[in-house]
Amino acid sequence: MKKTILLGSMLAASTFASVAQADMLDDIIASGTLRCAVVLDFPPMGMRDASNNPVGFDVDYCNDLAAALGVKAEIVETAFPERIPALMAGRVDVGVASTSDTLERAKTVGFSIPYYAFENAVVGNEKAAMTTWEDMKGKTVGATAGTYEAIWIEGKIKEWGVGEFRPYQTQADVFLALSQGQIDATVATVEVSEANVASGNFPGIMIVDKAPMVPDYVGLFTMRQEYGFINYLDLFVNQQVRTGRYAELYKKWVGEGVPADLTVNGVSR
Repeated sequence: MKKTILLGSMLAASTFASVAQADMLDDIIASGTLRCAVVLDFPPMGMRDASNNPVGFDVDYCNDLAAALGVKAEIVETAFPERIPALMAGRVDVGVASTSDTLERAKTVGFSIPYYAFENAVVGNEKAAMTTWEDMKGKTVGATAGTYEAIWIEGKIKEWGVGEFRPYQTQADVFLALSQGQIDATVATVEVSEANVASGNFPGIMIVDKAPMVPDYVGLFTMRQEYGFINYLDLFVNQQVRTGRYAELYKKWVGEGVPADLTVNGVSR
């Protein structure tokens, strides 16, 4: 009887130890480093400065999260299609990468509450003669593969029954193709559209119109079973807003104005 009790206690202790060791939040703190997947061709959220250093809203957000955890931030440059694969492969601990919190993605990863909300714009090649978003009908339109914008565009082309969609690996590839006339238009966040038009890096493009899309809420993401870490991320996002840091980063990287509301009316989360 005593042997049975002892064996049961040992198994329970072993199970508890395994659970404790598997907690990502503790592991990150113990490692001293937070590895963040960040997209660096998505200004002003992520980009490189003249010295080739990562900068932008998402970069600062990763640095803030690392500081809150008391660890060092490591920015891992990640293309849009590689954000979730990088997490699943163990190359990063968290995605701070302007990632739409879709139900399909939530089957694979765990999302925090939204930390940013985007509106989208239609950007066209000046030679395409577009004046409204509906002028995309029948045109060749491109976007970064798998993104919220790409899914919306593909849906519109299917609805219209005319036009062509071309997927690209990165946002920079999309705007280069647009500038060179390989596509007539794209849909991108207002922030990215304004930054790329103003940069002068993509001559011959112009913002045509707002896209009639619901706000694109984006969350931090990590392994879906890491409930402790996800709860921490939720509280961190809340703290960023209540302390004014969200507004500070918005002013620094986006400009004057009121940041978008991160909540949906009538919904608690």
